[in-house]
This record gives sequence, structure tokens and C-alpha cells, in this order.
Amino acid sequence: VGHDNNRDFYASTQAETENMNRVMYTEWYPQIVYNHHQTGPAGTVMFAPPFRDPFNHNFDPLIMSSIDIVGASMHDRFLREGKPGVTMRSGATYSTWWNGGLRTTPYFHNMIGLLTETIGSPTPMEIPFIPRRQIPHSDLPSPIEPQTWHFRNSVDYSVTANYAVLDIASRRRDTFLFNIYRMGSNAIARGSEDTWTHYPRRVIAAAETLREAGDTASAAGYAADSVAGYGADSAAPAAANMNARGTAEQFQQTLRDPALRDARGYILSADQPDFLTVAKFVDALLETGVHVHRATSGFSMAGKQYPAGSFIVKTAQAFGPHVIDMFEPQDHPDDIPYPGGAPTPPYDNAGWTLAYQMGVQFDRIVDGFDGPFEKIDGLRAPRLPGRIVGSGNTGLLLSAEVNDAFLAVNRMLAAGHAVYRLKRPARIGSATYPAGTFYIRQAGSARADAERIARETGLTFTAAAARPSGEHTLLRPVRVALWDRYGGSMPSGWTRWIFERFEFPFEVVYPQTLDTGDLSQYDAIVFVTGAIPPVREGGPRGGPGGDTDDVPEEFRHMTGSVTAEQTVPRLREYLEAGGSIITIGSSTNLAQHLGLPIRDALARTVDGREQSLPRSEYYVPGSLLQVRVDNTLPAAFGLPGNVDVMFDNSPVMRIDGAAGSIRPIAWFDSPSPLRSGWAWGERALEGGIAMAEADVGPGTLFLFGPEVLFRAQPHGTFKFVFNALLGASGTDAAVR
Repeated sequence: VGHDNNRDFYASTQAETENMNRVMYTEWYPQIVYNHHQTGPAGTVMFAPPFRDPFNHNFDPLIMSSIDIVGASMHDRFLREGKPGVTMRSGATYSTWWNGGLRTTPYFHNMIGLLTETIGSPTPMEIPFIPRRQIPHSDLPSPIEPQTWHFRNSVDYSVTANYAVLDIASRRRDTFLFNIYRMGSNAIARGSEDTWTHYPRRVIAAAETLREAGDTASAAGYAADSVAGYGADSAAPAAANMNARGTAEQFQQTLRDPALRDARGYILSADQPDFLTVAKFVDALLETGVHVHRATSGFSMAGKQYPAGSFIVKTAQAFGPHVIDMFEPQDHPDDIPYPGGAPTPPYDNAGWTLAYQMGVQFDRIVDGFDGPFEKIDGLRAPRLPGRIVGSGNTGLLLSAEVNDAFLAVNRMLAAGHAVYRLKRPARIGSATYPAGTFYIRQAGSARADAERIARETGLTFTAAAARPSGEHTLLRPVRVALWDRYGGSMPSGWTRWIFERFEFPFEVVYPQTLDTGDLSQYDAIVFVTGAIPPVREGGPRGGPGGDTDDVPEEFRHMTGSVTAEQTVPRLREYLEAGGSIITIGSSTNLAQHLGLPIRDALARTVDGREQSLPRSEYYVPGSLLQVRVDNTLPAAFGLPGNVDVMFDNSPVMRIDGAAGSIRPIAWFDSPSPLRSGWAWGERALEGGIAMAEADVGPGTLFLFGPEVLFRAQPHGTFKFVFNALLGASGTDAAVR
């Protein structure tokens, strides 16, 4: 997964992340976490704190003042030692909004997170002449002249930064120790009483209420606020005056609505369809030091009954900000430099609510509560015991709603057992099972293997006394080819990690194999984002790509690029021979290469040419959006009717003319699909297709626009790819 392991600190999927989180949040509790990185902004030597706006509204404001204190110490020492060229705040994109990095997750744990980005390489380099970097200002007090720069110079700057941090930490150790205590106490207090967080959209709504009441200030005042990064959607003039003046009574009416109180806690019921994924979500919380409880018996809360084994997460704990950030939607302010200007991109994602990404169902509790709860010890959530229910000896049924069912199916197929998938709802015995349900013939060691899998995973199998009638899909071990490139693709690396965890057989393939190899040996080929180039003139040509003389001989087969000239015709042949191709993100470009009647839903025709909407009108950085899903299609078996997807300015499609052999799998059925993050001009998405499948001869092309496997975090959308893979290896057959 490359350096994307530094995007994993709230999910804890990687061994490095798990170990570092354990040290920081359950063993050591440092007051300061400093993360050295490279490279610095062009024309400077280093970026050092403090950071630009916006900052996240969930963590304690003491974080911001503490970062300023430590950052001032760093800049003071650089200037004192005559080391120019260190910039801050607006000098780079780094903010304190996003959770998930080594220096940002600490903010939600009451710790000071520092990041420096420093230029330098063992090979001497040149600091370029960038005129604007030569004007001193508050974010670059001492510019540096263009010059040859040696690696030793970078080391010297890093050492100065270290000494500055150690110096201020030692001088103010009592203050930093008291502050981490104070922030933890504040979090416990907030989770123990009624509180409200002033999210930007709520404040905008309050301003609209004042505007309607006729109490407004000058529009010029709003323009000033806009520059600060808290503008309003141009399509929502209601928010066009953030300087409106109101009374204390109006404040109470608009921002103290009892229904908008912050949560006291969250209940994750054990009777939801994929409770095993819920347990994985709880693992991520435990691994970041969050206290989680488990119900020892059934209990009732707010008129709802919950079974034993349900998880309870309260916000009245020192790491309460992290709890809230994992359950609540992020509300990124409209960061617009001036009215009508293009949005300023955030540093990394704008929205990431992990409970949403993982498809976790939970109830939000706003009043104080208690029950028969016991605190979970350790860093793993207890799983409900897996078992086989029923006494039938004909077959074993397994729900497709559970992600780990795909792990079980892959194991059973690898063991040589006959596994079918229901193509339509079927009545078996006294119950009706939905389409997508897995049926495993009980023969040989199938039951013993299922019992072992149930013990190891917590899955529940149902033993059936009858088999489903009619034809269904007989599965076999799928043969998967996963695209990668020389030097490594991080999205491909995350996909490899997911395939390994769910035990999908796969082989990594490179462009030269796609251009000349035998593709018939694969049931499915997977192209993650970045694999398929856009359709444009002057794109990459065929061949191994570039000068490979400096590439060791054993790695030269990995070089090259997917091209329209050589690779796409091979992929067309593969599809027309009955193969399946899965494309994600930008790799859905393949549909246009193949000439399918699909066009960009976010483009308009100007002077006879199709142009994408400008960023000033439409912009959705990494955020969670909700799509409507046709879960009667095999690609969406086991999924609910509405799903949250990770969307990062992802492709959105429209079908040109009659749909024909193209079937929408998921689409935007609302003018406001945003669930968490930031969506500027989101109305443009309504009616757009997020995912589709297309017949190309007897083969199938899957087009998943959103990042359905993003950093191995959105477990709630894994099934789109899993379903497509299993379908690629299936054949119609009567259940025997």
C-alpha cells in the first residue's frame, strides 16, 4: 500500500499502524507526535506548523493553540540559527481537518500532531526561483535564495526542528501534561451533558433564519467571511450573510434545538445483518484507544430492544472526539477564496465517517443512558459464536449480506465443495431465501469444513433438508488478474490486501502481459483507478514505455502502460470471448475506449466540444455520498437499497440513447446525496449513474465510478467487486 499506510491511522489495517496506535493510544499517551516527511513546497526548504484553516470541529480547541505554540518555537529557532526558507499555514495545503494520518489522528486523542515537509535528496538539487516565494510575509517570514541544495542541508534543518520541539516540550512540560489532562476532562464532560457542535451548515441555516427575520448586515461582511473559508453555496443565497446580527434568544432558537444535541453514545445492535463487519469496526475503535462496552444481556433503550452481544460506545471518554469523528458526518466548510471562485482543495479527504464507510447500523443516543454493559478488554471485539443452525443434511445456506460469507465461499471452493448461488428468491423448507444466498452441497467433508469456518469466523450457516429447485449459478474458484505497474500502484496494493484477506485467488499482471499474454486463463481482470488512460489525442503509445535501461532485468516485464493502441484491442477480444473486466474510478475510461454509448454526466457541450463542469460550479473531493442500488442485479446481491460510497471527484455516467445492453447498478436519486464531507454543486449529480454493467459480446464490463475499495476502508461497498468476481466464474446449472 506504499506510503498510503500513513492514511490508515483510524482504520488500523496495517501491522505498522496497529503497532504505532497501540503505543500511542493504549501504552504511552505522548503529548506531542512529530512526523517528518518530504518534500517541501517548491521555492522553500520546509513546511512547518502551524497549519492553514479549516480545522476539525470535533477536537478540543486547545489543540490549535498548542500547535501554534510549538510551531512558533520551531520558526523562532530557524530564524535564530539563520535558516531561511521555512513556510507555514497558507504556504502549503496542509490543514488540521482530516483524521487518519500519523500526525492528524492524535488531534482526536488530545495530542499535538506535527508535520514537516522538507526538500532534499542524496543527489544535490536546485531550489528554483519562484518570484512569489521571494516576498516576506507572515507565512514565510524569511525567503531563501535559489541555490544548489545538498542533503546535508536538509538534515541540518530537520535537526533544528527536532531541537526546537524538544526545547519547547521541556520548557513547558507541566503545561503540556496539564493540557492533555484538561482536554481529556473536557471530552468526558461533553459526553456527560447536553452539548451542541456548531457545524457550518447549521450556522448557515441560522444565518438564513436571521435573514428571513429581516435583521441583516452588509453583503461586504459576508465576502470577508468567505475569504476565511466559510462561504456559502452559490445556489443557496440564504447563506449569503454570515454577519447577520441576532439576539441571544435567536441563538437559542437556531443553534440549541434539543433534537440537534451531540450524542451521548451509540448502540450497535447485534441483530443487524453483517454483525461480523460491525466487530471489525469496533476493532478499529479499540485499536485507537477508544473504550467500548458490550451488552451482557438484552436491554431496552428509547423504546427499542437490543440483544445481548450488542456494542455500546459512549462519548464520555477522554478520546470522545475520535468517537464522534468515527460516527458523525463531517461537515467541511465551503472553502472558497472569493465569491464565484473555485473551491480550495482540502488536504486529503473532506469526509470519511468510518461507520458509514463500513455499512455499520447504529442508533444515536442523545440522553444519558446505562445498562447491563461490560467494558471490552484488549484490542479485539468479542465475536458472537459461529454455528450451524438446523438439522438438515442436504445443503448449507449462507447469507450474502455478510462480507465474510465470501471468505467462506472461497475456502469451500478451494476445498473442492460444490457451491451454488441463488439467481432468484427460493423457498427451501419453510423459509424463503433471497437471491444471492449461497447454497453448499453437504457431501464429503463439507459440513466439517463449514463447522471449522464457523468457529474461526463467527459465521452462521443454516442446514437445509431440501435443495432449491430450478437453475442457479454453480460457482468455481475464480481466476483473477489484478493490474499493477512498475513502481507500484497504491490502489492496486490495497486491492491485493483485500483479496488476500478474503482469500480470492489472484495474480498480479502488468501491461506487457495484457498486451501479449494469454488472457483466457483469467475469469476476471481488475483495473483500479489510474490504470486505464483517458480517451484523448496524444495519449501513451504501445510498447514497454520509456527508457528501461536503468531498470534491473528481472523487473523489466513490469514496465509499460495500458494503451489505446495495443491494450484496449486485447481487452475487447477478451470480453468478446466471454471474459469479465472490473473497472474502478478513472479506469471506467475503458467504456469510452470500447465505444459504448456512455458519456460524462458532469460535462456540457461548448462550441461543439464536451467540457467538464468547472470547479467553481462542481467539486466533490473525497467524501461520502449516498447512491440508490438495484440489488436485484447479481453485482449488488446482498447490498441494501441505499449505500454510502467513497466519492473523490469520481466518474459519473449517463447512457446515450436507449440503455440496451447497459444496466445501471447504482445511481444518484437525490439532489443532495452528500452524507459526510463536502459537495459543492452536488445538484449536478442527480440522475447520474455511479455504477453500471455492460455486455460486450458474451463478456461483461463492470463500471464502478466511486472508490468502492478505497484504502481497504469502505467494507460497505466491497460486495460490488466480490459479486462481480464470483459471477465471472459461474455457470448456470440445476442444484444437485
